[in-house]
Amino acid sequence: MCFLSAAAHPLRRKKLIKMKHPLRRKKLAHALQRKKLAHALQRKKLAHALQRKKPIVTPQRKQRSNTVVLQGEAGNVESTMVLIPLLILFLIGIELVIATNLRNGDVAIAQGEASRRAISGQIYASDEVVELSSPDRFAHIRLLITHRRTTLPQIVPGLIALLGGSPSTDVKGAAIMEPIN
Repeated sequence: MCFLSAAAHPLRRKKLIKMKHPLRRKKLAHALQRKKLAHALQRKKLAHALQRKKPIVTPQRKQRSNTVVLQGEAGNVESTMVLIPLLILFLIGIELVIATNLRNGDVAIAQGEASRRAISGQIYASDEVVELSSPDRFAHIRLLITHRRTTLPQIVPGLIALLGGSPSTDVKGAAIMEPIN
């Protein structure tokens, strides 16, 4: 029986290995010698790197992480080429919905202002008063028309200008004025 010290790992240097076969003993001796040469070469490289004052890069073991690495990025360009027009179409649809809702809200506000001013008799410079002919010669029917203009937010820049319009709503409210005694 033969006893050899194992230099494979620094913590196992003092552990003795029993070898029964002489061929295995030779293989182990060669493996230990190669390990020693590899360690000596690595120490020499580190010393040389320190002399040249370059950063020392030591090999590290790969650590397993819980993140999934996606392999094969084929298809990213194609999916982007599909997503860009869909995003523009979605923004145009949102802009139309916002414009419609703002116009409907402005119509309700303009109509409410016209009714309030017709009852109170207040007339602004921007308002129109239309005299209507009446079958009754003692009653004068007057119609008050109010104007309201609101600018719209632009989600897709330049879309409204491209279509030849202006980004605003222009609505009118109408109410019959009460006769003043």
